[in-house]
Amino acid sequence: THYLFIVVVAVNSTLLTINAGDYIFYTDWAWTSFVVFSISQSTMLVVGAIYYMLFTGVPGTATYYATIMTIYTWVAKGAWFALGYPYDFIAVPVWIPSAMLLDLTYWATRRNKHAAIIIGGTLVGLSLPMFNMINLLLVRDPLETAFKYPRPTLPPYMTPIEPQVGKFYNSPVALGSGAGAVLSVPIAALGAKLNT
Repeated sequence: THYLFIVVVAVNSTLLTINAGDYIFYTDWAWTSFVVFSISQSTMLVVGAIYYMLFTGVPGTATYYATIMTIYTWVAKGAWFALGYPYDFIAVPVWIPSAMLLDLTYWATRRNKHAAIIIGGTLVGLSLPMFNMINLLLVRDPLETAFKYPRPTLPPYMTPIEPQVGKFYNSPVALGSGAGAVLSVPIAALGAKLNT
């Protein structure tokens, strides 16, 4: 029953994660606002993963949670692809390795929830931006995709006009990692507080 509950809520939380930071799965958004992408994804992952890991008390639940989100998002990617959009139109975030670090922390500290929050949350915030930047580097041409296939959910006045990559941030990975690490800990603590 617990795992069925986790599946149902993880699927629904994926919808929240998709919308964290204004449709972050779209390639052009993930590239142009990578810092926001990193903050939203690391905090959303930590909140859900900590909540359900402490709910079950079983190391491995965070990875299970991240896997459900990943599968669900690949289904969404396939749906867009079936509608005629290019394969790179949606970039699926890499949650699983960071969730594994969270599980490993929980297991290595003998199921100490405070260590999971502080150490695990920091590891998620530091690792998730790095994994996702590697993921985005594999995208063929995000700006071409953004111009050629503007998001159907965007009103005309928000259609991309000029490339924004690298315009505001010198090191998006460093900024995303730092902000994600700093914010993941208090957000994880909030998730744990809700769990008790």
